[in-house]
Amino acid sequence: MKRPIATLLLGLIGAGILLSLGVWQMQRLAWKEGILDEIESTIAGPAQPLPQVVSPDEQRYQPLALSGTIEEGELHVLVSVKRVGAGYRVIAPFQTNDGRRVLLDRGFVPVAKKGTPRRTGPAEVTGNLHWPDDRNSSTPENDVAGNTWFARDIGPMSEALQTEPLLVIAREVTPADPGLTPLPVDTSGIPNDHLQYAVTWFSLAAIWLAMTATLIWRQRRDTKGGR
Repeated sequence: MKRPIATLLLGLIGAGILLSLGVWQMQRLAWKEGILDEIESTIAGPAQPLPQVVSPDEQRYQPLALSGTIEEGELHVLVSVKRVGAGYRVIAPFQTNDGRRVLLDRGFVPVAKKGTPRRTGPAEVTGNLHWPDDRNSSTPENDVAGNTWFARDIGPMSEALQTEPLLVIAREVTPADPGLTPLPVDTSGIPNDHLQYAVTWFSLAAIWLAMTATLIWRQRRDTKGGR
């Protein structure tokens, strides 16, 4: 009888650990959903003026309404859009009516339309400030000479277009350029895999208990068979 009891204890301890990990992931899920809701509320909040003092942690996703001029010159950031395919984000200089000059992410064009002329001139822009984290260890270096960028590196881009190191992601531009599709900021690119992890831990706990029950059954059968 000692072997089944030891197996039962081991099974309960193991299942308890796995269940606690699943519960922890559910708690992380609630925390992450709260953060995502807060970000969505910020994105959709009332428009504010361009900040005079830059604080990325506090101003990330800050909504803006700008009046000014889309100027000549643009940078192309290679991206892939779901159900559309490869193309480029078009980053252009935008000068506000009060004389400030910032980066404007105008939106997406397919690869074939990279060289298509685009509308410049007076425009009204609604959008959000953003400091994207596009670059990781596998991101290639930008081909500045060929005007193909692989990450929205705000510092180098602002130097290339002679703007402040501020990036505005357009949600709507008036008048619109029919060749551009805005890619406004949202929370879709922020990973939230905690539910998947929780299901995995709970499933492992169930499998652990099933294996424990099977092992106890075999041990009891072998004990009875040996009598």
